[in-house]
Amino acid sequence: MAKAKSPVTAAIRVLRQAGVSFQEHPYQYQEKGGTAASARELGVDEQSVVKTLIMEDERKEPLVVLMHGHLQVSVKELARAIGAKSVAPCAPETAQRHSGYLVGGTSPFGTKKKMPIYLEESILALPLIYINGGSRGFLVSMSPGELMRVLAPVPVKVGI
Repeated sequence: MAKAKSPVTAAIRVLRQAGVSFQEHPYQYQEKGGTAASARELGVDEQSVVKTLIMEDERKEPLVVLMHGHLQVSVKELARAIGAKSVAPCAPETAQRHSGYLVGGTSPFGTKKKMPIYLEESILALPLIYINGGSRGFLVSMSPGELMRVLAPVPVKVGI
């Protein structure tokens, strides 16, 4: 079986320009499969698959949250951590408008709009993470240190 060709997305261009050491992992995308499906396809622990969530505060200002695949975001804890009154997930169309990516293919790298980025702090303890490369069915793996170097996200403890 021929290996799937990896797309060259805005995220990949950012990673290459920043000199990030990463590996490409195309896989068979499953509609509504989420990180459980991608982890299963790649044969990795879902904890190491990092999802990119586009959310907004009460003023409709967008923000990015990076979370372990097997956890949810406590929006109350997130709001408290960032000094907002409330935080909620964006509607898919709104998330796409802010990020420039289709939901299911959202990467924190190369977003259309510059947004503050928050990272579940326990992700930093992982030796290797798998994160969306900017297309459905396409993850990239790298050390959490590379993600920190390029994105400089604010670590928070909001996973439940």
